[in-house]
Amino acid sequence: MVVPNITLKPSGQKVAQVGFGLWKVPNDSTSDVVYNAIKTGYRHFDGACDYGNEKEAGEGIRRAIKDGLVKREDIFVTTKLWATFHSPEHVEQAAKKQLGDWGLEYFDLYLIHFPLPLQYVDPAERYPPGWSIAADKWETKTANIPLATTWKAMESLVDAGLVKNIGLCNCQGGLLLDLLRSARIPPAMLQIEHHPYLVQPQLLDLCKDLGIAVTAYSSFGPLSYRDLQTPKALGTALLFENDVITSTAKKHRKSPAQILLKWAVQRGVIVIPKSADTKRQTENMDVFSFDLSSEELSAISSLDKGLRFNDPVSVTCGIVIVSGALEIG
Repeated sequence: MVVPNITLKPSGQKVAQVGFGLWKVPNDSTSDVVYNAIKTGYRHFDGACDYGNEKEAGEGIRRAIKDGLVKREDIFVTTKLWATFHSPEHVEQAAKKQLGDWGLEYFDLYLIHFPLPLQYVDPAERYPPGWSIAADKWETKTANIPLATTWKAMESLVDAGLVKNIGLCNCQGGLLLDLLRSARIPPAMLQIEHHPYLVQPQLLDLCKDLGIAVTAYSSFGPLSYRDLQTPKALGTALLFENDVITSTAKKHRKSPAQILLKWAVQRGVIVIPKSADTKRQTENMDVFSFDLSSEELSAISSLDKGLRFNDPVSVTCGIVIVSGALEIG
């Protein structure tokens, strides 16, 4: 199955437009899930240290390489810098630890997970990191670290050959434009929550103008957040059951998931769905054998509610965010 590539700037490296997301993949199955996804045809994997499964994901990739399924250069690995490692002296520390966990010599793409620096916590004391605070031992407090300072340290990772591309997650256009004023290496990627309930056309247009590729997570909207008991997700109708989505799926003889993914890729966005089921893995990749009409694209986009489900501020205390600087997603 042929999956088109997106070319990243400024490196010129290519990344598959359909990748495999590793958020919430259980540790005990991650290695096998990644290995089988490679057998299915996936070449792009999206992880993060706070997902807690980087070692297992790396095991799956290394096993596939050892078995001759792929070479390292065939696989595009994305992971992310957590918010407690934004200080320049901790950026390389975090990247090297993650490389050790994956068992890799370099990452293809390294993203700042949230433009919200938190005070440093030693990985020897608490790892993987995250928003949830166990037994009130750790306080979630912001740190006074400008994004430009963290970005300079990210650029040093490229210079050292530890990563090939750098980018950001979860921020809006104003912050991107501000970063570009001082960046020596511009962001190759912006990763955002993106689905028909959160369409964000202006942000996509800006990234296109700036030459920044966009990756969508949570392409199925509230589905991924219901098992987390997220109130917004519990109170929002599933996209899989929406009449616009289901009628379009019936017309094209595709699943609702394929329609949602197709809507995104036709907008030029990279998607990173996940499934442990081989049949669904194949279906998620099969979104280039048909096209949605302009009317169908518009009908799906009209479902927009400006609704985000990934809201880390709801589980942290004492964090004040200037409206528009951070996409909570």
